[in-house]
Amino acid sequence: MTGTDHAVLVLRLAAPLQSWGGPSRYNQRETRPQPTKSGVLGLLAAAEGRDREASLTDLVGLQLGVRVDQPGTLLRDYHTYSDYRGVPLLSAKTNAKGQQTRTTPAKHTGVTRRFYLQDAVFVAALRGPKALVQSLEEAVRNPAFPLFLGRRSCPPTGPVSLGLRTDSPLKEALEDVPWQAGSHRRRQAQGSTVSLEATLEDPAGDQVALDVPDTYDLKTGTRFVQRDVRHLWVTIPSGSDRPKTETASAGQPDHDPFALLGW
Repeated sequence: MTGTDHAVLVLRLAAPLQSWGGPSRYNQRETRPQPTKSGVLGLLAAAEGRDREASLTDLVGLQLGVRVDQPGTLLRDYHTYSDYRGVPLLSAKTNAKGQQTRTTPAKHTGVTRRFYLQDAVFVAALRGPKALVQSLEEAVRNPAFPLFLGRRSCPPTGPVSLGLRTDSPLKEALEDVPWQAGSHRRRQAQGSTVSLEATLEDPAGDQVALDVPDTYDLKTGTRFVQRDVRHLWVTIPSGSDRPKTETASAGQPDHDPFALLGW
């Protein structure tokens, strides 16, 4: 359902590195293949200058759609850490006072594995009340806190906001945005259109995503609840005039087994 009291905010999420970890924590920090609702709402909260303890009720109600313009590749960062004072690291155990104890036998170096998406580009569309969406768009253009894509080490490349759209279904909003992939990716396009993977928040969706946060408060920790989503493909102009069969070898069918992966 559409109406004049709602609008759609469109964001371009592109950076050398992104990481959308969801519930993963401790020594294994994963990334989802697409931006999570928790990560996108965190970006908006930072843009507005909200404290970590601030309520997220209004943001959680926004509907999210994500289009994969350039899926990128997975990077694993083998990361070590130690205490600068040279003392043993803390263990997971606590004493009678609730204080963490040092590792026994002493362990001076720890290892974490952190995963990132390299060279990825996404388009995110958020639909909600017009006044809220307009204020978020203004905040993204003039953020109170630095913006990042999943982690603080992942600042975005270029402007994040692609502006507001009049109220429409998320699928139509994602179909209306030009292809945002890098120039090297666009040069590889064959044919006048390209099919891109998309995920839409939909109460009638046949899959679930566990990525809706209740808070960003570090003291209490974030608990995630699920939302219903559906996956689909959207077709948009590629900007290329090259026919699909231009690079096909003679006598071979024009078939790309990696097309479904967006490569």
